[in-house]
Amino acid sequence: MSTMTLADDSTATSVVTVSFGQHFQASEHFDELFREGMQLVERTAAYLDGQGRRDSRGLAPGMTSLYAAESMRLTTRLLDLASWLLIQRSLKAGEITEAQARVKRQRVKLKALGRPSHVKGFDDLPMGLRELIVESFALHDRIVRLDRAMTGGAGPAGHEMSAMVAASGGNPVGEQMTLLKAAFGG
Repeated sequence: MSTMTLADDSTATSVVTVSFGQHFQASEHFDELFREGMQLVERTAAYLDGQGRRDSRGLAPGMTSLYAAESMRLTTRLLDLASWLLIQRSLKAGEITEAQARVKRQRVKLKALGRPSHVKGFDDLPMGLRELIVESFALHDRIVRLDRAMTGGAGPAGHEMSAMVAASGGNPVGEQMTLLKAAFGG
């Protein structure tokens, strides 16, 4: 969130809070991100049920275990991303409240385990699976950045920062100092 102070002729000032989350959810960019995420889920399911099965049959015995592990990680990552997208869409549509979205969001784990650069043998996996994994991490990284921007920090920590800012008593300088301390561990 960002705060702007508006004054007319130096008389009265009022504080208007602009929510990045509300603005983003109402935008075409969210709809585009939602479609992109759901299309990736569909393409992944189609690949794993079709060409992926055929690709996995030709792998060496040690690679079949890696293929299974990476396809499970991919599926789990996409389920978490789809859950986040569905929560945001429900909030946008007015189907759930901010409080309900916050509770649901805490159940979603946006952790990026098994980055391709950390996986021994990743380059030996079928190209189709590798491309889907790389694409899922790109989507994951975008959603994590958005989630942090929308919550004012890193997921649940963003709610802690919001509470600290509220404790500063509405002082804009105090709010900024609180955010800086939280960001730099002060």
